[in-house]
Amino acid sequence: MSLLSASIILFLVMDPFGNIPFFLAILKDVPPSKREKTIIRELFIALLVLVVFLLWGPYLLRALQISKNSLQIAGGIILFIISIRMIFSSPKEIFAGTPEGEPLIVPLAVPSIAGPSAMATVMLLTAQSPSALLQWLGALGLAWLATGVILLLSMKLYRILGERVLSALQRFTGLLLTAIAVDMFIEGVMAVFERGL
Repeated sequence: MSLLSASIILFLVMDPFGNIPFFLAILKDVPPSKREKTIIRELFIALLVLVVFLLWGPYLLRALQISKNSLQIAGGIILFIISIRMIFSSPKEIFAGTPEGEPLIVPLAVPSIAGPSAMATVMLLTAQSPSALLQWLGALGLAWLATGVILLLSMKLYRILGERVLSALQRFTGLLLTAIAVDMFIEGVMAVFERGL
């Protein structure tokens, strides 16, 4: 996988367009002067979480005796479930159960940005090619930066695009992710059969 393709996959998994309505709902009780600082803080927390999983994920997998193929199959299943929710979720589901006050770590940094699929994806990248660690860090940085820019402009984008366009973008992202998820799952299953397990 190249730097560009890894960056695109991570960007799609972080789903910044789909997160805009959610971020706006969560931050509705935060003073406007503090919203940008809150988003930046949560972005850096999410980046830290993903870097930890990128660097130490393979060691955790070895400690738990989880194979690369098992992670790939599990990652494909998780990604598929999340992408299906992205395609079929309604605005009511997006705004339901949002906490009041200023958020910290949950639910903006984790799981909105650094969700299970993003964690599984960065771990899978490192497990597949540990020697390309700098490339995966670069891909994560690019995807995170693009996600950050979109989320920092969330108020303006929401006003310009509106809920219907953002919902359509989320569903399109979900559609792309279903194809990636199925591909991950098939590759993992084929690798298991090739090993004769």
